[in-house]
Amino acid sequence: MKFIETKLKGCFILEPNVIQDDRGYFMESFNENTFYKGIGQKVTFVQDNQSFSSKGVLRGLHYQTGEHAQAKLVRVLQGEVLDVAVDLRPNSPTFGQYETVLLTAENQNQFFIPRGFAHGFLVLSETATFFYKCDNFYNKESEGGLIYNDSTVNIDWNFPYEQLIISEKDQILPTLDNAIKVW
Repeated sequence: MKFIETKLKGCFILEPNVIQDDRGYFMESFNENTFYKGIGQKVTFVQDNQSFSSKGVLRGLHYQTGEHAQAKLVRVLQGEVLDVAVDLRPNSPTFGQYETVLLTAENQNQFFIPRGFAHGFLVLSETATFFYKCDNFYNKESEGGLIYNDSTVNIDWNFPYEQLIISEKDQILPTLDNAIKVW
């Protein structure tokens, strides 16, 4: 597996070794020893989640705060998504900056997002099955979010806003200035 650190320190794109032949393919999607060596820190995953969405669905940008903060290892099992992480670490030199990664069932890439980031994704294919591991359990009281169209962060979703499908909850999330008050 190849580990590529992004401009956001601690965020990595993981490119697996895929072995293909006329029967299909085989790949190791997670190996604790390889993962820890690749990112340079120990992370213990405690929860797996999966979602299914249709084209134009934008989920996020979500985060957990305090003792319930979560790191995530995300991938796409079917379809294609634009995955986004926004650095919310107050003392980080990349605070307020974002990284986008195209995750597809075809490229099999994964994206590791450490604690201290807002995370979301946009479905680009007709449908997508999204899978992720978390290093902490979800806690409703520690949940936060950042509005997808915050002009300070200025994420380029490269998708017409009028075609986005966004939950009511995600449409009223705060801007970066208001979201950081919880950190």
